[in-house]
Amino acid sequence: MLFTATVLIIISSYTSLSFSSAMFAFVSTTCGLAWASAPIAKEREQNAKVARSNTAKRKNEKIIWAQLIESIPDPIFILGKQNKLLYANEQAKNIFNIKKLGVSVSAVIRTPKLLEAIEAVSESKEKKKIQLLERTPIERQFTVNIAWLSKEDDRDPTILVHFRDLTEQERLNKMRADFIANASHELRTPIASLLGFVETLQGPAKNDEVAREKFLGIMAVQGKRMTSLIDDLLSLSRVEMNAHKIPSEKVDLITLLHNTIDSLTPLAEQQNIKLEFEEPEGEFIAIGEDDELSQVFQNLVHNAIKYGKSDGEGYVRIYLAEIKRDKNKQEKIKIIVEDNGIGIASHHIPRLTERFYRADIEQSREKGGTGLGLAITKHIITHHRGELKINSRQGHGSIFSVLLPKA
Repeated sequence: MLFTATVLIIISSYTSLSFSSAMFAFVSTTCGLAWASAPIAKEREQNAKVARSNTAKRKNEKIIWAQLIESIPDPIFILGKQNKLLYANEQAKNIFNIKKLGVSVSAVIRTPKLLEAIEAVSESKEKKKIQLLERTPIERQFTVNIAWLSKEDDRDPTILVHFRDLTEQERLNKMRADFIANASHELRTPIASLLGFVETLQGPAKNDEVAREKFLGIMAVQGKRMTSLIDDLLSLSRVEMNAHKIPSEKVDLITLLHNTIDSLTPLAEQQNIKLEFEEPEGEFIAIGEDDELSQVFQNLVHNAIKYGKSDGEGYVRIYLAEIKRDKNKQEKIKIIVEDNGIGIASHHIPRLTERFYRADIEQSREKGGTGLGLAITKHIITHHRGELKINSRQGHGSIFSVLLPKA
């Protein structure tokens, strides 16, 4: 300012302007420029504020749709220009083994059918739905919905690829179909046998007392087999219906096992098998449903007797143990049913708890087995948040261990 005033003094000395007139002119010009630039600065500040607001809004929107997509349990991709992978939720990353974003979708999934569908949606801007079977790393079946999300000039992602995993649904459908087929087969066999004997007794053997006694005995066995199968089917249905109800009662396992042994002792004596219970000291109280747990140990002990040695050296031993803390820091009770019977080949063990699965079909039918006992047992134990373990060696007996939460 001092420099400017000096300049004005010099200028005024060479002109007819006085110093005061020059100073007035300078101040007037300077203030006028300031007044003129004030609206421009204000407009620039307003524009910057709007830009910051839009950026924050866009960022917030991206966070919201990212959270939304993450909350969906199905695998989802978001694709941008040139079908590059802009976003994939956690499910998609796990299933399709996605290591990084920004790559072309063809680097993640190489199935021509899906890539062609994505290209078609990219060109037509119309949604598309396809069925997809992925065989690697494991076989999975999907319904894939592909939709166009934005305009051409929009910077946001443009294509959404939504995978609905039908693998479990298809597995359950197949299991249901197999179950109906197996149940029908198991019922059809004794029914056909009964009808055949009835026709024989009504016809050729009508007056044959020896044949009548023989056939009536066989019919009684087949009738019992049908009754057992129907009872097991009803038990399985009942367990599945109550699967959502968490057991809450306290069950005295020592009393329950005594009742089991008392009811099965006549069968063990008939088979010439020793039934032993090593009763521990103290209380063993589990959380569960008394009737369901009773059915578990009835099944396990009955099977051990049924497939045990009948030469006088056979035994079935039952004993309990307390597990102080497991990996989840929970106290549990272990119930073991051990026998020295025929045992089970190792390749059968993983499938023993499947419905209608038998290690030896003919032997199982001869002994009145329905193929549902261990399936029911596994269902009940799972319902009780427990665990079933099977150890066996052909010709050396079997050990069935049940782990239950301690009350």
